[in-house]
Amino acid sequence: MKDDYELLDSGDGRKLERFGAYTLARPCSQALWRPSLPAAEWARAHASFDREEGNRWHNRAGIPKSWEIETAGIRFKLGGTDFGHLGIFPEQRAQWRWIRETVAAAKASGRAPSLLNLFAYSGGSTLAAALGGAEVCHLDASRGMVEWARENARLNGLAAAPVRWIVDDAHKFMQREIRRGRRYDAIVLDPPSFGRGAGGEMYKIERDLKTTLALVKELLSDAPLFVLFSSHTPGLSPVVAENVLSQLLPVARTEKGEMLLEGKSLPCPSGIFCRAVF
Repeated sequence: MKDDYELLDSGDGRKLERFGAYTLARPCSQALWRPSLPAAEWARAHASFDREEGNRWHNRAGIPKSWEIETAGIRFKLGGTDFGHLGIFPEQRAQWRWIRETVAAAKASGRAPSLLNLFAYSGGSTLAAALGGAEVCHLDASRGMVEWARENARLNGLAAAPVRWIVDDAHKFMQREIRRGRRYDAIVLDPPSFGRGAGGEMYKIERDLKTTLALVKELLSDAPLFVLFSSHTPGLSPVVAENVLSQLLPVARTEKGEMLLEGKSLPCPSGIFCRAVF
């Protein structure tokens, strides 16, 4: 399978990554080891980003305003944002493959699974589920990110796929769905450490995660497939995620781990996940 992403090196709090034809150096707080490649290799990066004096790109002109790559069987439009993000979190690749395979297996067994993707960003999980044959509801508070996700859907031939594109505050939308009696066979969520809803609502994961997950439980169908929770919040471990999900959904089997950036370098931890599988 074609893969345009590769972790080339990491260390000293940085990561060197290849996204198609372009190599970028960006912060990576957990890379506490020494880099493997010489400094000259890092200096060849087309652009770099740091947060030493605020968010700052160096040689941003070295990369185009946007370009496309393929990874985990999904095409993405990329572009350098003011916060150093590119429109993709490649540490989620293993989860995207798992979503697609799990949904496709359910589809092959005669089910027509429905999936809700919360805090959905540029749509990696949405696209994986749609490619597997699910009906998807994609929700994010940022209109710009939802448009970006819709463009990614078009890149993957999914412009006419059964996807609902929603710009809204997650809790408000979930509460309305519950009142409407709508339920989902699978729910994916990667809530922010801190964020704001479409109407300026404030989200803090330490305060609001319990409410989010209680709503998730109410939105599950009578014959659910899975709940997939991931997080990039410092301090949250796979065990914390498993404890939370196993308490919420005691009949499910849990699978947990770290999300990793991988390639030629040492694997670089970049968040955690836990799946509750029914």
